[in-house]
Amino acid sequence: MKFSKDIKRYTTYSGKSPIVMVCTQQGLWALFSYRFFNSIYTSSLPKIFKIPLLFIGVLKQKGVEIVTGITLPYAAQIGEGLYIGHHSGIIINAGAVIGENCNISQGVTIGVSGKGIHRGAPVIGDDVYIGANATVAGKITIGNKVVVGANSLVTSDVGSGVTVLGVPAVEISKNDSSAYI
Repeated sequence: MKFSKDIKRYTTYSGKSPIVMVCTQQGLWALFSYRFFNSIYTSSLPKIFKIPLLFIGVLKQKGVEIVTGITLPYAAQIGEGLYIGHHSGIIINAGAVIGENCNISQGVTIGVSGKGIHRGAPVIGDDVYIGANATVAGKITIGNKVVVGANSLVTSDVGSGVTVLGVPAVEISKNDSSAYI
């Protein structure tokens, strides 16, 4: 199950027990709700069951947003092992795709942007670190092992294994995310 990989990322990162992490980490609370309702969303349940359950999911998501400040819509595609370092101000668009073993810091927005055929949400690769208050927006692709520096605005494609920083974000080095993940 994907949630067990999320917990493992938290316990590995902190050195604390899974029970302590589940009881104290708002990121895990948001992920649990997301994983549960995403499994319903992607299931083959008949619509007569699925629609009422997803309505409950929307209400639950709003509750999680109020308590944690984290928006993880069940329609987003989020890979195993997501680590949300600090809660609050995290907004993920329902159309976003996030790979495995990614880290998201506080204040991050992964959202929709653009006009016409260029309008859409980002596709983010595996092992990506997104620093505090960064924004990744638009129909763009972020490669694997990328570091997005704090307070950056990413609105164009980023290749794999690089660090980007700034507004707009530009490649500043060939350092990948290995030290951050």
